[in-house]
Amino acid sequence: MAKPVKAIKNAAEKAVGTKQKRKQVPEYIKAPLGVKSWEEAAEWLAYRNIEDIECITPDLAGVPRGKMMPTNKFTSNTALALPSALFRKTISGDYPEESGDFRYDPNDGDLKLMPDLSTLCAVPWESDPTGAVICDLVDPSGEAVRYTPRTVLKNVIAAYAEKGWTPVVAPEIEFYLVARNTDPDYPLQPPTGRSGRPIAGGQAYSIAGINEFDELIDDIYHFSEAQGLEIDTLIHEEGPSQLEINLRHGDPLALADQVFMFKRTLREAALKHDMYATFMAKPIQSVAGSAMHIHQSVIDSKTGENIFSNPDGSESELFRSFIGGMQHYIPRALVMFAPYVNSYRRLAPDMAAPVNTAWGYDNRTTAFRIPTSDARARRVENRLPGSDANPYLALAGSLACGYLGMVNGLVPTDPTAATANEGEISLPRGLLEAVSLMEEEDALGSILGREFIANYAGVKRGEFETFMQVISPWEREFLLMNV
Repeated sequence: MAKPVKAIKNAAEKAVGTKQKRKQVPEYIKAPLGVKSWEEAAEWLAYRNIEDIECITPDLAGVPRGKMMPTNKFTSNTALALPSALFRKTISGDYPEESGDFRYDPNDGDLKLMPDLSTLCAVPWESDPTGAVICDLVDPSGEAVRYTPRTVLKNVIAAYAEKGWTPVVAPEIEFYLVARNTDPDYPLQPPTGRSGRPIAGGQAYSIAGINEFDELIDDIYHFSEAQGLEIDTLIHEEGPSQLEINLRHGDPLALADQVFMFKRTLREAALKHDMYATFMAKPIQSVAGSAMHIHQSVIDSKTGENIFSNPDGSESELFRSFIGGMQHYIPRALVMFAPYVNSYRRLAPDMAAPVNTAWGYDNRTTAFRIPTSDARARRVENRLPGSDANPYLALAGSLACGYLGMVNGLVPTDPTAATANEGEISLPRGLLEAVSLMEEEDALGSILGREFIANYAGVKRGEFETFMQVISPWEREFLLMNV
């Protein structure tokens, strides 16, 4: 895992140096995010006097799991491992019964954490100097564990690479700020802003709405900058205290890492200001839910040109086939974009969310919007994913569907200029239906991995059964005295 301890020690001593040497610090040490080697990691950590390292990895829900250790242990040959059962665990902390192809490792063997040093960063909200690094997981033979989210996305990117293609993405993440609420039986409420009043809805693009949370937003920017997270823009959305942050376009794995770290950053910043940040798809009744829109384009790896455009600037056949793939396969992969029972409450008519697979030019009522752009920036925006989705799996699923469309030459429907998110819903209406559709689609198994699909389906069925044990207020209100 690491260079010899003596070499690491020498590198650390070299990094500390004198004040004169500190004025000549290499750029890779000053950079907030990522290094290329263990020697650089030791210098980077020593320069910041970091004492502890959080070695984390996303589970199926996108929750950070891992271990913390002293820096000197991290830069030695210390091995780190997690039990395989962690990746068969539901969001409520339960372990589902085996069913279908969903099975546990009979030994619950260890999976080894392999730090990706390109993700090394500081943890700016900690009182003591602390660092964090995102890890991949390998089995005892050293092979990547195919059902872990980061590996699923890497495999989709590899499928593109085999065709000479490089996908580019830009996520937009919506979320709500809500007042502290320690009792889940009570509805969530907007927090109080600097005006002393709870924030109302209907504040889309309101600068005054953003200014209500100036100090919190300053912390978000400071925390993000310290971790090398590149925020492009921030806006107030339609819902009460609903915000959206857009990240700059780039490599899908790097952007998934950023969303993963950004969610954690936002929660920590909100807690500092005595409120919660939530990425639930539908946290508040009767108002718009929160989405994670994904802008996608594909570059020719050799020429750097956008394969969605012909040399004359017109739309390419691959562009149309990418849309065709999204239309055909995304309903079958919807559980990767709408992973919880709550997710399907967002996908409803008149709630600023798609209800079918329509596409159109600069049409925000469609599932797949084509933003206005020049030929080099031609892209497809997938507006179906909720912000509750695991970013690694949402990006993997979206890119996989577009890829299958391109390799199979699928043809999309005609674009629509009409309002498309009214009337009948033609997507799966619930979690179990979405799980079954994913399991039945062989093409998804071929690119995402059949082991992943079996594992993911088993966990989602387990989560549904846990949900069914809870009696809702609606049932008490309308069934208690009427049936």
